[in-house]
Amino acid sequence: MTERGILAFSGGLDTSVVVKYLQEEYDMDVITVTVDVGQGDDQKKIEAKAKKLGVIKHYNIDARKEFVENFIFPSIKANALYQKKYCLATALARPLIAEKVLEIAKKEKVTALAHGCSGKGNDQVRFDITLRSGSDLPIIAPIRDKNLDRVTELKFAKKHGIEIDSVAKRFSIDQNLWGRAIEGGVLEDPYNEPPEDAFIWVKTKNLPDKPTYMEIKFEKGIPVAVDGKILEPIKLIEYVNKKAGDAGVGIVDHIEDRVVGIKSREVYETPGAICLIEAHADLEKMVHTKHENKFKSIIDDEWAYLAYSGLWQDPLKQELDAFIQTSQKPVSGIVKLKLFKGSVRVVGRKSEYSLYSHKIATYGTESTFDQRLAKGFVELWGIQSTEAIKLQKKMSTKT
Repeated sequence: MTERGILAFSGGLDTSVVVKYLQEEYDMDVITVTVDVGQGDDQKKIEAKAKKLGVIKHYNIDARKEFVENFIFPSIKANALYQKKYCLATALARPLIAEKVLEIAKKEKVTALAHGCSGKGNDQVRFDITLRSGSDLPIIAPIRDKNLDRVTELKFAKKHGIEIDSVAKRFSIDQNLWGRAIEGGVLEDPYNEPPEDAFIWVKTKNLPDKPTYMEIKFEKGIPVAVDGKILEPIKLIEYVNKKAGDAGVGIVDHIEDRVVGIKSREVYETPGAICLIEAHADLEKMVHTKHENKFKSIIDDEWAYLAYSGLWQDPLKQELDAFIQTSQKPVSGIVKLKLFKGSVRVVGRKSEYSLYSHKIATYGTESTFDQRLAKGFVELWGIQSTEAIKLQKKMSTKT
């Protein structure tokens, strides 16, 4: 019986090379699966490339709506930014892609699962854990297993007539609705500024001379409308990405700690994520007590860490989801953003669940706050600190 392997296939350098390795080194019939999470690729072109590489069957799966509703929206509720910077675009997509591959694997009764991840990156963790959670089949990862480097892959591709576009030769690109990751090439020197032509979503020159304003409406933590227009999930993300990117908002360039322990220089284009998370977090500050906000920031950091680290199915994440979901009940309202030449700033917010009271906060004559009550509060609030300071001074005079 001929061995049958199934591969999550993007049509890029890594997965194209893997197809040939599975065929030649493992003597396998290969089935490829492309899961559309908003890469913007021509699915027919990818299928044609897969067939040209000699796969016996190819599947195209449109998972964009599921990606937004079940992965992106929960990440917004969690204000999910790994190390305060990365919106987890790639990290969120990998469990979904792996789940879809498993569905086809069961249907086709394959004998092995495969992916194109390297041993240095995070994606191997995300794919392997999801695949192992749903199957006992062996996992083959030729790039990792054979310790292949990018130069060797490019030579292998040339030898086998595998077409690679010019951008892929310069950088390693991963893109979906939530963000675009750019790695490799000149970016491997963390002191090199990214070349302008590396960016597609975010304008870096000829930016508008006037600010751009954006109003985002949330219902229970989920963005439902932008600039007064109710939009379907996919359209909403695309709209915010385009508008923010045109204002120069969305480039993230930072040093990131990978799961495997390597520090890496990462460059991302995430205009929509930056705006939506900034707006959502600001609205939470208005409708949550300070105690809720303080504790939820801890939950959010842990949620982002688990998602980044490939632990999407871990019971702890499910438990964090339950807390976050409960916390979103009052997170409804409108947040106004001001975008100008690469910067984004919240300039207004309103909600029927707001804990902000003008009558209490105002310094005007209409204030209902009795300042006289504050004297006793301040004395009690600082009593331990002031007593400790007095004691320290007393002890220092004795030495």
